[in-house]
Amino acid sequence: MQFGIFTVSDITQDPTTGRTPSEAERIQDVLTIAQHAEEVGLDVFALGEHHNPPFFSSSPTTTLAYLAAKTTTLQLTTSTTLITTNDPVKIAEDFAMLQHLAGGRVDLMLGRGNTGPVYPWFGQDIRQGIPLAIENYALLHRLWREDVVDWQGKFRTPLQGFTSTPRPLDGVAPFVWHGSIRSPEIAEQAAYYGDGFFANNIFWPAEHYQKLIGYYRQRFEHYGHGTAQQAIVGLGGQAFMRANSQDAVAEFRPYFDNAPVYGHGPSLEDFSSMTPLTVGSPQQVIDRYAGMRDLFGDYQRQLFLMDHAGLPLKTVLEQLDLLGGEVVPVLRRELAVNRPAEVPDAPTHASLLAASLADAVETDLTEVK
Repeated sequence: MQFGIFTVSDITQDPTTGRTPSEAERIQDVLTIAQHAEEVGLDVFALGEHHNPPFFSSSPTTTLAYLAAKTTTLQLTTSTTLITTNDPVKIAEDFAMLQHLAGGRVDLMLGRGNTGPVYPWFGQDIRQGIPLAIENYALLHRLWREDVVDWQGKFRTPLQGFTSTPRPLDGVAPFVWHGSIRSPEIAEQAAYYGDGFFANNIFWPAEHYQKLIGYYRQRFEHYGHGTAQQAIVGLGGQAFMRANSQDAVAEFRPYFDNAPVYGHGPSLEDFSSMTPLTVGSPQQVIDRYAGMRDLFGDYQRQLFLMDHAGLPLKTVLEQLDLLGGEVVPVLRRELAVNRPAEVPDAPTHASLLAASLADAVETDLTEVK
């Protein structure tokens, strides 16, 4: 079971001080946050992709490459990479290069994004979002697995005898999570390829995500990748903690009330009851997230959004200290209890390489026979 954090890279005014950090300050803060995540024992750091204010992360691979040089154990990923408006050839090249630079500590999450204007900015039509996601990933999947690709589709120029460079590290493609909050077509895509499915479980009630994840698990088994229980699932989450729950609520309320995403909408209490947002003590966060297995089954990756809504760097680092020091160690133990032996861990480069080598040996033995 992997635990980590993700950031959407928002640059938001602190409602308690009226101060908005500069782009330069926010970028440096996120680098500090990522490195501190490793220091407190978290497994994963994920960075979103945006091409519009108030966000800064237009080039996640650049940032992740820097972090690869500054960390030693942290798994680096995205949340998400836009499969609809990025050229799959460029995705293949960028992430294979990042794989090499990070020694394999790389995977990625693909998604369609939630900003309509980004499509025409990159020459695409939002009404083609699902077909773009399906076709572009079909090409990306081949580019990492075939040394020479001939290809023709609807949305980009054909390829003839094309080789994406560099080739994936050790001949093993980066593991892919398909992220979605609403689209069964994306859950189907993840299941078809035997990839991971990440439900960004931060906005809607659990029943909505139960349907999506249940559908993905069913289709994963249908395509012969393993049992439904062995499907690879990730979840998003949100928390804000203080030793005293009343202090947590009082401190976080102005940030919640003015957040760009959900501010001026449901109350903090209503939103917390409808979604996994948990504002309170570390024990309350433990209790809430230990219960995720009851809702969604055993899963592989839990990411928390911790640095949004204008929270200052000092506060975010304090939250990571609580998450890594008090919450995650207990969740690791509790979610390991009665976890069936056949449920896999989250794929890593090492595990994928080992599986690839084992398959090669089995193939050789079969050919000898």
